[in-house]
Amino acid sequence: MAWDQSQKSAVLYRMVMPDHLCPYGLKSKDLLERQGFSVDDRHLKTREETDAFMKEHAVDTTPQTFIDGKRIGGYDELREHFGQDVKDEDEASYQPVIAIFATAFLMALAFSWYTFETVFTIPALEWFIAISMCILAVQKLQDVESFSTMFLNYDLLARRWVRYGYLYPIGEALAGILMIAGALIFIAAPVALLIGTVGAVSVFKAVYVDKRELKCACVGGRSNVPLGFVSLTENLMMVAMAIWMSAKMLWIS
Repeated sequence: MAWDQSQKSAVLYRMVMPDHLCPYGLKSKDLLERQGFSVDDRHLKTREETDAFMKEHAVDTTPQTFIDGKRIGGYDELREHFGQDVKDEDEASYQPVIAIFATAFLMALAFSWYTFETVFTIPALEWFIAISMCILAVQKLQDVESFSTMFLNYDLLARRWVRYGYLYPIGEALAGILMIAGALIFIAAPVALLIGTVGAVSVFKAVYVDKRELKCACVGGRSNVPLGFVSLTENLMMVAMAIWMSAKMLWIS
């Protein structure tokens, strides 16, 4: 449906009840106002009012937006009406990984500035990898059951020993925390080396040898991140960090 710039008024029906304020109704109102519309905001204050409205207009959900007397629909339909992309919940996306790595990178720079009063340092790189490991571990630990199930689709060690899928995020968090502290590297490095190496080999085999299209469990078992280059890079970063920290420990001693 094409959008005419001259249309500047809209009628919005949304649920505003004592025990429920529809979030999509608020989003629809905000979107309309940002597009320059004057909104006739009509509240459905009871379940009975809402049911009667849906029956009258033969719709199953609210909110509902009307522009120039024509029903546009709910929030997603309203976004489409204004030419905005509507995200498919099942669509593959790297957004979670980008958010994690970007946040970890900025945190590492902040630690570096606080410690050395400069941002680009070797410790900043170490912190970036270690913090990334911790955040990724938290994503997995929120729902270990879902993570372990998705992990079994491609991890070679987990397929031989199912319990490894439950231990993986704990080991990842432990290694990351110890590396941030620079303590007990003789424990952190082997753990990171093990899970990183097994992970890299598993991802390489699944994606580049077997040519399988899978979702990565790296940010938890409910993500839509494709298994591939990003997953392989994550594991290789852990391997590199383990080798570097081990060499650093030997050099200091």
